[in-house]
Amino acid sequence: MIVIQRLGAKVLAALQFAGGFSVLFFQVLKESFRSPFYFKLILDQILFIGVQSFLLVAVTALATGSVMALQFGYGLAKFGGKLYVPKIVTLAILREMGPVFTSLLVAGRIGSGIASEVGSMKVTQQIDAIRALGTSPIKRIVTPRLIASLISLPILTLFADFIGLFGAMIVCVKELGINKEYFFSKSIETLRIYDFTTGMAKTLVFAFFIALTACWKGLNTEGGTQGVGNSTTWVVVTSSIFIMISDFFLTKLFILTVYPS
Repeated sequence: MIVIQRLGAKVLAALQFAGGFSVLFFQVLKESFRSPFYFKLILDQILFIGVQSFLLVAVTALATGSVMALQFGYGLAKFGGKLYVPKIVTLAILREMGPVFTSLLVAGRIGSGIASEVGSMKVTQQIDAIRALGTSPIKRIVTPRLIASLISLPILTLFADFIGLFGAMIVCVKELGINKEYFFSKSIETLRIYDFTTGMAKTLVFAFFIALTACWKGLNTEGGTQGVGNSTTWVVVTSSIFIMISDFFLTKLFILTVYPS
């Protein structure tokens, strides 16, 4: 009986999230085209989400590209395939590692930050005060964070791709004996517009879900400071799971689009 009750509670919570998420999305869509427009709030969020996340993304991308080149290099050397490392690493970074790792980092840093900030505003009744002043909380709180995420995450991913490739090139030159001219020529030879655009398209989906999930959970936070902490954890876990699952379906969709059966 206890197991059934817990399962029912989780199903009910999932349905509540799906319904609340959809309602919030349509509210944002409806109010995005109405004045006033808070451009300064959007710029502030771009600074918080994009600029302040750059160092974290850069270090992670550099380490990821270096490790991938090292692992593929010594692994393929056993089969005489070391010269294929530039092609494999380039495709892996632009299609998967860059978008996914960057989005996971943003989900951990920005998703938790948005959830805690909005949740704190909710439990301290600041959101009620915004409504009392005749201003829409959706336009002042949700829309700037969503737009800033949709702008910042693709740009961060683009930087992560180039920095990851730079780290891979350094490892290829220093550890694998592959000169940089060969690395660049094979990377450019391998890449297509499809590889770049699919990675960017994924980040738009990830950014949309991260920002809207964090805002929804923040707006529905209850229970004081403990509730804020629980909301923060929930947003990071939920966003990370969504990124990993949706990455599979988006990859499958893009493959079917380019290579229909």
